[in-house]
Order: sequence, then structure tokens, then C-alpha cells
Amino acid sequence: MNRKLIAALGLFPVAAGTGAHAQSAGENRDSRPNIIFFLVDDMGWQDTSVPFWTEKTFYNERYETPNMERLARQGVMFTQAYASSVSSPTRCSIMTGSNAARHRVTNWTLEKNVKTDMESDVLSLPEWNYNGISQVPGTGNTYLCTSFVQLLKDSGYHTIHCGKAHWGAKDTPGENPCHFGFEVNITGHASGGVATYLSERNYGHDDNGNPFSPFYVKGMRKYWKSGTFLTEALTQEAIGALDKAKAYNQPFYLYMSHYAVHIPIDKDVRFFDKYKKKGLSDKEAAYAALIEGMDKSLGDIMDWLEDNGEADNTIIIFMGDNGGYATGLGWRDAPLYTQNYPLNCGKGSAYEGGVREPMIVYWPGVTEGGTRSDSFVMAEDIYPTVLEMAGVRRYSVPQTIDGRSFVPLLDGSGDPSRGRDLFWNFPNLWGETGPGIGSTCTVRSGEWKLIYFYETGAKELYNIAEDIGEKHNLAAEYPDMVKKLSSRLGKYLRKVDAQRPSFKATGLPCPWPDETGM
Repeated sequence: MNRKLIAALGLFPVAAGTGAHAQSAGENRDSRPNIIFFLVDDMGWQDTSVPFWTEKTFYNERYETPNMERLARQGVMFTQAYASSVSSPTRCSIMTGSNAARHRVTNWTLEKNVKTDMESDVLSLPEWNYNGISQVPGTGNTYLCTSFVQLLKDSGYHTIHCGKAHWGAKDTPGENPCHFGFEVNITGHASGGVATYLSERNYGHDDNGNPFSPFYVKGMRKYWKSGTFLTEALTQEAIGALDKAKAYNQPFYLYMSHYAVHIPIDKDVRFFDKYKKKGLSDKEAAYAALIEGMDKSLGDIMDWLEDNGEADNTIIIFMGDNGGYATGLGWRDAPLYTQNYPLNCGKGSAYEGGVREPMIVYWPGVTEGGTRSDSFVMAEDIYPTVLEMAGVRRYSVPQTIDGRSFVPLLDGSGDPSRGRDLFWNFPNLWGETGPGIGSTCTVRSGEWKLIYFYETGAKELYNIAEDIGEKHNLAAEYPDMVKKLSSRLGKYLRKVDAQRPSFKATGLPCPWPDETGM
């Protein structure tokens, strides 16, 4: 009996309730698929040789990602996969299944009780959940949840975290992946980036072992001074964890969460010279090498699955967490090293360049290789999808699950995105300037997208199907559509108890999008 039919008949073991365990060890539990979620940090929609648009671009020709191509030949490419425009909101939506407007971790987190917002002369920003998410109560400015990883563990999965976490601030329960159901934690903690990928600099430590940056990498001392680029070191650690997992005779969940391709753009010497020979600048070549190093990691893990007889029973989900860093002038006013063309802007922006992500899903025996899906998928959809893949169908959790399982898009049984509106709320100020960056809320409904700027009350309307680069603001031409989408957006934000900024001059809250005209 193939796996698609098994899933359809509901023959995978079921976890009944948050604390329930799957059936005792046996054929049913062992037949459940392994699941690998491969998440890339700050990867733009065009940072790959895989064309997610209708045509290849200059950037698809620049970068070499043969293992993404390999995965795409086996699975489904999602051309309209979405996330939040910065890291923590996306990652918290993935772990909770809740939209960022609801869980209120709407900007990136780091220090306990410290906001990371840029200051404004005009706006007072709301008390968002800057301490992140937590599985236990008792910490202020957190969102209480039960992660899907906990449910997987309770149902009999062996759970492995490798790389970046970034769900909660330092000295809060959310900083530690083990508090969310991971049995193995490789380097995950509160920081959302790395001081350096270079082992020559001890991944952020001095030679006495003291961190010289809050973005140091934990627990990788054996690689110091070894010449091992961090992406490769994390891959080796993940494969070591998989070796151990195979001996446990139970399905595993691996969260391979790379720090790449987030800044700093350190030089991965394994691939750098290749891109210099293509005529790229040093920074561009280093960024391309960072991308290819990430792709090699994907290939190494896929090779491990094949070599160990697990390839036919392992689901792979590949995704980015927010748009590529193509914002303003780039980091510290340095020249840009990448772009998200044809999308507008990048990380931190409400435009497509900030929120549209590369995504590929391969489920052996279920997905038809080399296919594309133009249906909407959102970050919070990972939660119910992974649980359905694992056969965990009944559970009780404290949070509201906004996500929809996209399994029907994988097996061809339906389209959960039909008639669905997507919503974003970013009542914050990220810390950069550029197109579409500011305190905003957004709705995507069919081919239409409305962006509302809290500070000015301005509204921008785009037909994404005809104007993927969001170059032509149609708000003045389609006032009825602006009114319709403003109403949907305002009603949704109030429904989920979303937050909004206030004006410093008056102390009054900014109007909701349906409380103001054009």
C-alpha cells in the first residue's frame, strides 16, 4: 500500500491530545515518514538557479544551486509562498501555527524586555511580544503556545534542532529549543544571526573562549581554527545527529535551520573563486558562495538519506524565512550584493521582495516531481501540514491555529488557498529605510494586494498577477477595491486582537485601514 493511500485512510498513528503518545513501537509507527524542514535565513526569491518566476532571471543565471534543482525535480515548487518580512515573526508563526498579527511577535527578538524597534519622531509603537513565544506561562510579553515539535515528540518522533532558533529573548523559556520539544539542540539559542561564519575567529569567541559578540555560536568549539565554514560544520553536526537517529528505530524530525545566508557576508573559500571568475565583486562572490554552501548542505543531507535507505521515507520541506536583504543601501550603507528582481525591495518591506519566499516540498510517493504550484502558502501553514504528514490529527493546544494544511496541494486532492486572504501586520519600525518599509499592515486577496501605512494613512493597491514588481499603485483608479480590502483587513486585525501604533503628538491610536479614506 503506498504512502498516499495510507495517509488518505488515516492509518498513521494519531496523537490524541497534547500529552498523548503514539502506539507502542511497531510497524505502524515505524512506517511514518521522517520529516526534514530545511529553513534558510534571509534567502531571497531569486537567490537560486531555480526559477520561481515564469522566466529565468539574471540572478538565476548567477547562482549555482544544483541541489535545489535536484529537489525541485522530485517535488513541488511553490511560486507564491509567503512569510513575514523579518525573521522572528516568521519563525514564531511556523512554531505556533498562528499569524503574526495574533501572536504579536512582530519584530525580531534578542534581549529580555528590550524592544528592537527603530525610534520614531511620529509614532509610539505598541507593546508587542518582544520576549517571543513560550510553552509555559509566567513571562511577560510572550505568546503562550504548544509547538508542533512537542506534538511530534509526544507522538513518537525523535526531534533534532540544528542551527538558528530565534523564537525568544535571552533568559526566557523561548530561547532554548529543548523547551519546545526538541530532544537534540545543536547551537540554537536566542540570537538571530552570527558574528562570523569563520572558524578562524572561533565563530564569535576570542581565543580564551569568551564571546566577543551577542551573536556567537554555541557549542561548536571542536571546529575552532579548523578552517571549517560554519555552514559545513552545522551540516556535519546534523548528519551526526541523523546517524544516531537511525539507530533509534523511530521516525525523526530534523529542523535544519541555517544561519546562512544572513549577514555577515563572510568568504566561503570552497566556492568564492568560482564566482570571482564570473566577474562578480568580492562581496557579490562571497554572497554567491554563501548560497552555494547552503545548497551543498542540502545535497549532503539528501545524500545521507540515499546512502542510509531513508530517501523513500523522508519528506523534505525547503523554505526561506523572509525576503533577501536587498533593502536601501544594504548593511551599514555598503553597496548591495544581491537583489530580488523582479520583486520590489526586500527584507523588512511589505512589498513582495520582503515576504515572498523560495519553497520546495518533496514527499516520496505523494508529490509529482517537477511540478509548480501557484497557490498561496503562508508560514503558519507549516504547523498543521507537518502534523498531518506525521499522522498527528487530534491535539489540544492553547493557541489558535490560523494555518491551513497544504497537503492537498501536494497530493492533488484540493486547493486550500482557494478564496483565502493572506494578512500581515507589522506595527513596528524595523531599522532600515526603503520602499515599502515602515509601520504597515497588508492583505493579499486573489490577484490584489493592499498595503496600509499607519503613520501617513496612505494606501497602495497592486494587481500582483499583472504587476509582480509593484510598480503601479492603482489605489486612485480602483477606489472600490481599496474600500473592500480595507474593510477585510481592518475586520481581520480587530478579530485577532492585533496591535497598532499611536501618534506621539496626540496619544491617539493610528486609525485601522477601514477607518480612513484614501
